[in-house]
Amino acid sequence: MARHLTRFLILALTLLIPGGLMASTEQSRTAHDFDFVSIEGEPLPMASLKGKAVLVVNTASQCGFTGQYADLQALWSRYRDKGFVLLGVPSNDFGGQEPGTAAEIREFCEVNFSVDFPLTEKVRVKGDGAHPFYKWAGKELGFAAKPRWNFHKYLVAPDGRLVDWFSTPTSPLSNRMVKAVEAVLPKSD
Repeated sequence: MARHLTRFLILALTLLIPGGLMASTEQSRTAHDFDFVSIEGEPLPMASLKGKAVLVVNTASQCGFTGQYADLQALWSRYRDKGFVLLGVPSNDFGGQEPGTAAEIREFCEVNFSVDFPLTEKVRVKGDGAHPFYKWAGKELGFAAKPRWNFHKYLVAPDGRLVDWFSTPTSPLSNRMVKAVEAVLPKSD
């Protein structure tokens, strides 16, 4: 009996410890652990943005909120020299409102909104096929913080922590968003 109990305890510990270690590893991840691909097809590791405040926004060219590109560009222009990066993440997940190719998306953004902030290749931001960053962000901030539509925003601190999220209708130039961005800008010496 004692021998069976000992085997059971060893087996239980063997199964529990890796799970516990995995859970703590997952919890200790930061945004810097994820990689995107730029809209030009180049690697875009989030680790390259260490030390900067980053706003990650899933975008779409044919959405009722597409006009937010103008305010996103204004926010980027206002703070980019202060350690801020705006990262647009095109997605066709909501209403099929980003059907274009990478070249079409880039051209649309440049021609219509003079966008010069970085854009990623088109990715999924919801469901089982979501980009790993979006799966992680949803787990980190909870169900309510998951994208429900285009132009959902995640704010990442310079150390890679997710510090806030903003729903689709939140204007990039709203007082709430501007204050949040200013609060996480890297401190200059």
